[in-house]
Amino acid sequence: MDGVLNINKPVGISSFDVVRKIRKLTGIKKVGHTGTLDPEASGVLPVCIGSATKLVNHIMSDCKVYRVELMLGVVTDSYDREGTIVRNSRVDLRNDEIKKAIKSFEGEINQVPPMYSALKVNGRRLYSLARQGIEIEREPRKVKIYSINILELNLPKVIFTVKCSKGTYIRSLCYDIGEKLKCGGSMWNLQRIETGNFNIRNSVELDELTKDNIYKYIISMDKVLFDYPEIHIDEKYEKLLLNGVEMNNPFIIRNIQKNEFHRVYIGKDKFIGIGIRKDSGFKMTKLLLQR
Repeated sequence: MDGVLNINKPVGISSFDVVRKIRKLTGIKKVGHTGTLDPEASGVLPVCIGSATKLVNHIMSDCKVYRVELMLGVVTDSYDREGTIVRNSRVDLRNDEIKKAIKSFEGEINQVPPMYSALKVNGRRLYSLARQGIEIEREPRKVKIYSINILELNLPKVIFTVKCSKGTYIRSLCYDIGEKLKCGGSMWNLQRIETGNFNIRNSVELDELTKDNIYKYIISMDKVLFDYPEIHIDEKYEKLLLNGVEMNNPFIIRNIQKNEFHRVYIGKDKFIGIGIRKDSGFKMTKLLLQR
């Protein structure tokens, strides 16, 4: 069984709890998720099974879309509702001021990761230091906010969706918005509604999965990669491709776009993985043979 489950993770469990349940239902140990959601966050969590675990980095590199509830006037040490409140402020702002401040974060920005994060500094997780009351300087990182759409303004709460790059911390975004408005702010609720090609509309509830029905929800590896162009190569070249040989025969590679990942099929429908054409030729970069 190789493929991906589009799980709608509920609030109250960790991403690894989801992995643990999938392992139990399938009897397969090789299971991994594609981007951690905090226990108090919910939403789309693609879970890779078997050979599909080789796709984790491909899926994680895609942009994400979140539905965010921001509470203005409250700052916690973790930048979310689970932390200890360190500052309260009155929120006396006009709606247009709030909208302008939030929209100003669109584009490429420098973002400082929160102390309560799994990021490692000198081999130690930031959250482990934070729990000891230790705060260290964190280097800002470039992230991209593609768009922010404000859905509801009901002060002190603001609800918006944000489309962002991999590595964006929504808690830090909420904190930074609050600081810009000079009243403080914390993330109150978070739901991931998209990651790459995975959408909450076609996700499956974790509690609905059983040993009997889980197979029907698994998405095949080539369908997960449907936005990669597909190529079909004659069966006589299969062994060469599987052995990692670079193909430079112009007749074979002439119609393959350079520097772009492709889904590779042998013959009509035997999917074998991902390949890319460079100046020197075409070769497989990831073998994804079905078991």
